Amino acid sequence: MSQIILKNIIKFFGNKKVLDDVNLVVKEGEMISLLGPSGCGKTTTLNIVAGLLKPDNGDILIGDSSILNIPVEKRGAVIVFQDYLLFPHLNIAQNVEFGLKMAKVDKVKRQNQVKRMLELVQLDGYEKKYPNELSGGQKQRVALARALAIEPKVLLLDEPFSNLDMRLRENMRDFTLQIQRKLKITTILVTHDKEEALMTSDKIAVMLDGKIRQFGTPTELYQRPISPEIADFFGEKNYISGYINDGMFVSDIVSVKTEYNEHLSVKAMIKPEDIELLEPSNDTDIIGIVKSRKYAGDRIYYTVIANDLELKCISEPRKIYDVGDKVEVNIDFNNVVFFPLEKEVIL
Repeated sequence: MSQIILKNIIKFFGNKKVLDDVNLVVKEGEMISLLGPSGCGKTTTLNIVAGLLKPDNGDILIGDSSILNIPVEKRGAVIVFQDYLLFPHLNIAQNVEFGLKMAKVDKVKRQNQVKRMLELVQLDGYEKKYPNELSGGQKQRVALARALAIEPKVLLLDEPFSNLDMRLRENMRDFTLQIQRKLKITTILVTHDKEEALMTSDKIAVMLDGKIRQFGTPTELYQRPISPEIADFFGEKNYISGYINDGMFVSDIVSVKTEYNEHLSVKAMIKPEDIELLEPSNDTDIIGIVKSRKYAGDRIYYTVIANDLELKCISEPRKIYDVGDKVEVNIDFNNVVFFPLEKEVIL
C-alpha cells in the first residue's frame, strides 16, 4: 500500500512554529493538493514526507509503516521541483537513468526503463539531447520521467509548473494528471494556484499559518467552505450581514426563507457567479447601479451598488450593461453559505 498518513506533525525553524499539528491522510492512488499562500507550510510538509526535513514531533506512515527514520533514498517517495534540477552535463537518457544507476540497477534494465519512461512522457527520440536544447515544458517532462523511473510509491510535486508560461502550464498540468491517473501513483502537489488545485485534485488541503484549515473535495471546498478565510482563498466573494430567525434570513437588502433554523447573527457568503443582473421590472426586489465593468471575453466582471452595499458579479456577455445603468440584482440563495457572527440568540 502507498497510503500516506501524517500524524500530529510539528516543525520549528528556530523559535518559529511553521507546522502546527498537521494531520493528513492521502489514500492510495489519490492526487491531493496542499494549497496555500507563500509561507503557510506546504513545501515544508512536502519536504518532511520526502525526508529532506525531519519533524520536531509526529509521525509519517507510508502504508502501515513509519518512515520517520528511513533515509530519503529508501522511502519510496520522490520529489519533482519547480526548477527541474537536471544535470546539464548529462544527456536526457543519462538524466532519466541517474536514479536507477544510483540504485545499482542492472544496465539492460536501466536502458529499458529509460526507453519506457521517455515514451511515457512523449520524449522518445530525445535521448541524446542535452537540457539546454529543450524547452521549459520538455525539461519538466524529463524531470518527471527521472522521478518515475525508479518506480516510487509516492510522487511529490513542488509547484512544478510555476516557471512555465500560462498555456504551457495548462498543457503540463493536464499531461501530468494523465500520467498520474494512468500509473495510479499516490501524489501530493504543492501549489498556491487555486485553479490548479481545483482542476487536478481528488482532494485539497488548504493550509494557512502552518495548519490544515479544511480538507475535502474541490466541490466541498468551493461550495461549502467552513470560514470566510477559506472562501476568500478560492476567489473574491460577497458578504451580507444579517440574522436568521424562524427560518428567515433578514438583511438590509433582502429577506428570504432558508433551510436553517438557527437563531443567529450571520454573514451570508454569496459567490459572484450566483448573482444575475437583469433589466429592472415592477416586482424587482433589489435594485442596483453598475459601478464598474471589466470585459473578459467569455465573461464580464461587474461591481454593483445596491442599498450602499457593493456586490461583485460575474456574468456571461449575453446582455452587457454600462456603468451607471440601473439593474435588478437577482441572488441565488440556494448556494449561499451562512457563517455565524456570534453565539447570542436573536430574539
